[in-house]
Amino acid sequence: MPPQRPKSLNYAPHAATIPRPAVRNTSLRLLRTAPAVTGRKMKESAITVAGPDGQSRSIPLFSVHTLVLGSGAAGLNAAVQLRANGVEDVVIVTEGLDMGTSINTGSDKQTYYKLSMCGAESDAPAMMAQTYFDGGSMHGDLSLVEASLSARAFLNLVNLGVPFPRDEFGQFVGYKTDHDPRQRATSIGPYTSREMCRTLIRRVKELGIPVREGRQAAELLITGSGDARRAAGIMAANTGGGFEAYVAENIVFAVGGPGGIYRTSVYPHVHTGAIGLALRAGVMAQGLPESQYGLASTAFRWNVSGTYMQVVPRFMSTDADGKSNEREFLNEYFDSAGAANSNVFLKGYQWPFDSRKAVGGSSIVDIIVYVETVLRGRRVFLDFRRNPDGFSFDELSPEARTYLEKSGALLPAPIERLAKMNPGAVQLYADHGIDITREPLEVAVCAQHNNGGLAGNHWWESVNTPHLFPIGEVNGSHGVYRPGGSALNSGQVAGFRAAEYIANRCMESTLDTGAAARLAAESAARLLAWAGRAEGAKTGWRKDREEFQARMSRAGAHIRKGSELEAGVKAAWEQVERIEKDGSGYTGPKELLEALKNRHLAFAHAVYLEAVLFAIRSGAGSRGSAIVIDPAGKRVHPKLSADWTIAPEDESFREKVQETSAAGPGRVENRWVPRRPLPRPDSWFETSWARFNAGAIYGAER
Repeated sequence: MPPQRPKSLNYAPHAATIPRPAVRNTSLRLLRTAPAVTGRKMKESAITVAGPDGQSRSIPLFSVHTLVLGSGAAGLNAAVQLRANGVEDVVIVTEGLDMGTSINTGSDKQTYYKLSMCGAESDAPAMMAQTYFDGGSMHGDLSLVEASLSARAFLNLVNLGVPFPRDEFGQFVGYKTDHDPRQRATSIGPYTSREMCRTLIRRVKELGIPVREGRQAAELLITGSGDARRAAGIMAANTGGGFEAYVAENIVFAVGGPGGIYRTSVYPHVHTGAIGLALRAGVMAQGLPESQYGLASTAFRWNVSGTYMQVVPRFMSTDADGKSNEREFLNEYFDSAGAANSNVFLKGYQWPFDSRKAVGGSSIVDIIVYVETVLRGRRVFLDFRRNPDGFSFDELSPEARTYLEKSGALLPAPIERLAKMNPGAVQLYADHGIDITREPLEVAVCAQHNNGGLAGNHWWESVNTPHLFPIGEVNGSHGVYRPGGSALNSGQVAGFRAAEYIANRCMESTLDTGAAARLAAESAARLLAWAGRAEGAKTGWRKDREEFQARMSRAGAHIRKGSELEAGVKAAWEQVERIEKDGSGYTGPKELLEALKNRHLAFAHAVYLEAVLFAIRSGAGSRGSAIVIDPAGKRVHPKLSADWTIAPEDESFREKVQETSAAGPGRVENRWVPRRPLPRPDSWFETSWARFNAGAIYGAER
């Protein structure tokens, strides 16, 4: 006789007073041959909406239990894990399976961060959690969860076929990454996240999970207010220029980082992010000022970290035409060519811009590039064909010379050194139509990753919008500093957490579908009216985007100044209101999608600028991957102008997390809250087993 499923148990409700169904106790799941399923499938109906011309429009309305918005590595894994946990009625809505950051980006050796699994080095979840926590401004419970599930998430990818390297004894070998005290990092090369996505896409197709491509979310639907507030669905636009409504019991919000709000960005062109949808809807965010920036190529967006810097290429700049008045510029800031070249070498190890390395460290290179590109309006290139002026192996630091010598790379030119140490780095650009053996490579200091994002609890559910599960980069789980590659781990862990919680707390329908459908109709009418205004708008969507991207890169990136931010915030909200009132001009269905993006991207950039300004006014100072210009601060470099003085970090703010929420244009609230400490659970087996069997681990979180 097969084992009987234990009866569900009721226990403490969710912190918000929305009724929650009883727990699906899964303690005996391993004894069953297949997970239980809901027996539901996505249903289609329609809503009737009055268009701006007065004519009625029929808008498709899809009802689904759990909607996964986005198809990066985090969203794909969430969909797979939802099925594994018995949630059958799942759909992925995405612009395209090939259009996210995960599948289109990488680095010299793209890192995945995990618990150590090799040799005699001791490691444990509590040790890894401490590493996360030490980065500052990261909640302790999130640190412990990301550490505890890292092995499970990593081995799931291995079992699905991602070829992470291991030795003949089965040990998963590793190396140290930035902010990593142990050898927890691993990689399969420059395309680690791309292979993760391809592997997960295969699994999604094997499971028959529906994927609706060519859809772009235009508004997030939220019903109720106060304790009754909850996520209810989305309004989406399709490539044909039409709108679609999706009503969902749960939304896994996997829309990626805010790549589209910056002009100088290493996020792929096809990825803009959509955190603005949630910010417009009042979803709480945290840590928004904590982003990561670094040198990257701009024609093909790629981090020029690792070997690209260790071979010591020649830095040169030109006028805006990319040809005139070519000159090298680094040497004028250093006492010797050897000092300049040694700092370039260090950028390989120390690629992200780091406020702690701005004075007397390698991040001065990023500042000098900023001066050339942003302040002087010139273009900067890496030239791998020639050595920098005055280059000599003998004048390099012992660290740099020894590294090149041991790598067998004491060769005449940077391109020869690169081909010797990492031939794939040359081929990578060739694959994208750039021959760095024949032409220089344009670079800038670019936005690369947002450590902040939407605020979630330790099940990755929004802290103020139940049934919304922000996962991946859009979730602000990281603090000031994070180990390299931890973002890939975080996104995979989040998929497990959201799926498990949904399967155990959010299976039964609690959504007022009638109210959600009415909300969708209101949203559709609003979007149709806006699209009508935008079609005839004087300012085109490209010009609108260029405006807010330029503002964000100048005022809200790695170089921050109070006066520029104050002016930027004012101008940002003026643009948001102008776009909302007059539209963002477009022609045809394809451009409509771009214009719609501007609504939430412009809103997001204004909220980010508000958050950065608040952090500066609070006195947090220069920290993480950004410096704050302050007349009373420390001089950055004697050969930079005297106004390059930076505020020191007030490290007391590492014990706090900045929360941000918007109630509308110009109505943004920021506050500092104490970060939650690292949990020290009593992990006695018998009591832990009992809590798990009773479903108590899914109790009230907030």
